[in-house]
Amino acid sequence: MIYANETAWADAPHRRVALFGMSGLGKTHIATMLRATGDWFHYSVDFRIGTRYMGEHIVDNFKHHAMQDAFLRELLMSDSIYIASNISFNNLAPLSTYLGKPGDTARGGIDLETYIARQRQHRSAEIAATIDAGLFARKAADIYGYAHFIADCSGSLCEVVAPDDAADPVLTALSQTALPVWIRGTETLVDELVKRFSAAPKPMYYNEAFLREKWAEYCKARDVAPDAVDPDDFIRWGFRQLLEHRLPIYARMAQNWGVTIEAAEAAALRDAQDFDTLIGAAIARKKA
Repeated sequence: MIYANETAWADAPHRRVALFGMSGLGKTHIATMLRATGDWFHYSVDFRIGTRYMGEHIVDNFKHHAMQDAFLRELLMSDSIYIASNISFNNLAPLSTYLGKPGDTARGGIDLETYIARQRQHRSAEIAATIDAGLFARKAADIYGYAHFIADCSGSLCEVVAPDDAADPVLTALSQTALPVWIRGTETLVDELVKRFSAAPKPMYYNEAFLREKWAEYCKARDVAPDAVDPDDFIRWGFRQLLEHRLPIYARMAQNWGVTIEAAEAAALRDAQDFDTLIGAAIARKKA
């Protein structure tokens, strides 16, 4: 870890952390709170994915759909309109919409192989965007004069790393830049995330082997042809299994590369001073 102990963290003129864990447990909330102080630079991996690395794919998908409308097609072909993605820290819908959901196209799905091709694009983008944290940590200090840096990592970071490999390129780069911090949720919080997701299912990134396994399992269990799968039903069906697949990977990431804070501790934070104290305590627990 880049901070040898609690004292090193407390005395550091430039504090750098990288939050990771399940979506919905407070990573972006904490980063937004710290950014509001004016002392912390907020780097969003998902925003970087959706702009630098997936932006062209996203816009091309918009254009593909627009070309199916005769009116919009004519305007596009004559360069009379401009189509762009309006992605932001608080609105990642353009990225989610591009990833889509596998299943029946009549119900808003996309065929599995197209879906997997987009998943592979996301994997490459997430690896690059996570490694880019080092670049932006330097920019934050050298160009903008920020004292501190926080990286808000994607919830699927665990799918693109090998936490037991001491030479893993993504975790090596990230841990050389910042202190990886896992926000760990309780079983009750997992239940709440599943309930929330079931009410409004959204596109996700999956490990490809896990996805293919669950796809085959779902089609067999539901006795349904792949092109007739209800996209929302599939991702609802697999969401808890996805979380259970990810939790032990998060745990090994924290054990081997960083520290752990509890979701309840994160939720209780009031300001940057509370955050500094909490991270110091997490480092002390790790060292103990």
